[in-house]
Amino acid sequence: VNFVVCQLFALLAAIWFRTYLHSSKTSSFIRHIVATLLGLYLALFCFGWYALHFLVQSGISYCIMIIIGVESMHNPMMIITQKITSLAYEIHDGMFRKDEELTPSQRGLAVRRMPSLLEYVSYNCNFMGILAGPLCSYKDYITFIEGRSYHMTQSGENGKEEVQYERTEPSPNESVVQKLLVCGLSLLVHLTISNMLPVEYNIDERFQATASWPTKITYLYMSLLAARPKYYFAWTLADAINNAAGFGFRGYDRNGAAHWDLISNLRIQQIEMSTSFKMFLDNWNIQTALWLKRVCYERASISPTIQTFFLSAIWHGVYPGYYLTFLTGVLMTLAARAMRNNFRHYFLKTPQLKLFYDIITWAVTQIAISYTVVPFVLLSIKPSFTFYSSWYYCLHVCSILVLWLLPVKKTQRGKNIHENHQLSQSRKVDERENSLGEDSFSTRNSICNQNQEKASRPSSSRQ
Repeated sequence: VNFVVCQLFALLAAIWFRTYLHSSKTSSFIRHIVATLLGLYLALFCFGWYALHFLVQSGISYCIMIIIGVESMHNPMMIITQKITSLAYEIHDGMFRKDEELTPSQRGLAVRRMPSLLEYVSYNCNFMGILAGPLCSYKDYITFIEGRSYHMTQSGENGKEEVQYERTEPSPNESVVQKLLVCGLSLLVHLTISNMLPVEYNIDERFQATASWPTKITYLYMSLLAARPKYYFAWTLADAINNAAGFGFRGYDRNGAAHWDLISNLRIQQIEMSTSFKMFLDNWNIQTALWLKRVCYERASISPTIQTFFLSAIWHGVYPGYYLTFLTGVLMTLAARAMRNNFRHYFLKTPQLKLFYDIITWAVTQIAISYTVVPFVLLSIKPSFTFYSSWYYCLHVCSILVLWLLPVKKTQRGKNIHENHQLSQSRKVDERENSLGEDSFSTRNSICNQNQEKASRPSSSRQ
């Protein structure tokens, strides 16, 4: 109840913030101050004096939650952990690494100046995302606070300079209303259907003894399907709050329609229609997936998939069910990748074969996802093993057999790393001669000031 009340208050505060504290009406300093104070007030209202742990968290990170066991503050501390680690890597990329060492996404998100204390606290504790996120990059947040979200750039006469101009600010009202409707429907489903299909019934002794396999498979899928609306509600409401404050604008499509999904955390249609494990993960908890990719997967030199899943398990908490889910997820991801690489091209010859492939992979994906996340919901180790043993660990066995029998192709990421290593030496001379002004990999929100930031860097760091 506290969470819902605070989020509804945050929604009203976001509308007021955009109307009366718009960047055109007040300074970024005032916007930082108000956003931070409102965020700390919400934390204090929702968690009492435990909210002080937010300040402690900023200093000694996620281990505080594990030590003190403040389970009611689990989600906010998870969000603030993401922000602290993301910002740390973005500062490292911007101030201590050369541009040629960075990937395009790292180059676009790199922070090339140390944030002030106010900017740091505002980024971590603003009222729009302190309770349920979603995660956003530091540069996107600062761009929003300073009112540069609607600035665009175009090439100058010499083809290198970036000339800024301002577009008409789009209204987020339509996007906010649509997302609030999704919230209402998700909450209704959660309060009605979810209680009728508890995940725990999958390990009920009588159900296991009497139900047929088609019944077990159907109930497994339906029970996990019914468990998702509460996440749809929380994440979509958080997204609507940010949009109501004017944060989250990504740009226009070819038809001129505004898109307010810069920090959206899920795509419901793609989740429910996923035809691969990767497609599901790419559309579920999107900002967390991007965080894991940026701080772990892209930086890991050995077994990036395994390291990424393990980091995800640690970040979620200490329950054994989390680790069982993510260890199973490693197997499922690798097996699904091997199956796709070895068989998908056979089904692309005709539309009928492609449709048949999509139907089969959709059914397999939904069952595999449900099978994988049961321990995540049950949390404890005994019920989790009870479930897997009732299914005879069948999908674990199938995944191991797939990885053992099918050739595993090198991923594109591995190929790129190998090629970059071979070409790095031969490119050094050319890179010194080329102008850094030709860099075109900046993100939408950072591109407008990237040349300015590069100009402020010492000349020795450019070489």
